[in-house]
Amino acid sequence: MTDAPAHRITGKTRIYGILADPIHHVKTPEVMAEVFARHGVDAVLIPFHVKPEGLATLVSGLKAMENFGGFIATVPHKPAMLGLCDGVTEEARNIGAVNCVRREADGRMVGTMLDGIGFVVALRTVTGFEPAGKRAYVAGAGGAACAIAFALADSGVSHLTIANRTIDKAEALVGRLRQAHPGLSLSTDAASVADHDLVVNGTSLGMKEADAPPLDFSRLSAGQVVADAIMDPVMTPLLKAAEAIGCRIQRGLPMLQCQIELMAKHMGAIA
Repeated sequence: MTDAPAHRITGKTRIYGILADPIHHVKTPEVMAEVFARHGVDAVLIPFHVKPEGLATLVSGLKAMENFGGFIATVPHKPAMLGLCDGVTEEARNIGAVNCVRREADGRMVGTMLDGIGFVVALRTVTGFEPAGKRAYVAGAGGAACAIAFALADSGVSHLTIANRTIDKAEALVGRLRQAHPGLSLSTDAASVADHDLVVNGTSLGMKEADAPPLDFSRLSAGQVVADAIMDPVMTPLLKAAEAIGCRIQRGLPMLQCQIELMAKHMGAIA
């Protein structure tokens, strides 16, 4: 039995991309390829390795590419994309970051943010954890962390702690959350890990072996659900530590898998 032939790329193939720095860890091209194949779409999503200082130049160039349909933005470009899009959804504006962009026929770039939706859907359908009424701790205040925090607030958590190394960024995120959810209990106490039902790493810490821990692992306990937004490595230091003491864990890939069709729809690849 032979493998099925790879998708044939021709002059009619629609091009999509993912923008990241670094790029080696991304799983989106193969996950999106499955979506395109399932829907019978003649398209391909390719990785673009672009550093922050080159991001505006690349986006400007992509506006002129007539067979380009849109892109996904990931670490560290999500916050910067907010100012580079010609239009953004209300969700992206509230969160302060963009992770999916559609190129209109006239070259305009329209962005949205879907990380939070993907994360909460994965919590419910993959991990079996319902966040409503629970206490949640989110490490980070960047694009992914902001999206996760807003999605958890929207899902009805009773309390949300935002822990970030730069306290000003944590307080700024708490301020935006308070505006959108005035009745929600909020905190920036990074040492309060033990007081939560759900603990989430929304930072990039854990992607490299030499990274500092995103939170104090010693404060975790077996009754908690621990999640990480990082996809590579599959088992981050946080997830290994949590699994070792009996926590239920959620890896990073389900967050992508649970939003991938929404991304394809926003970019106009599928109906």
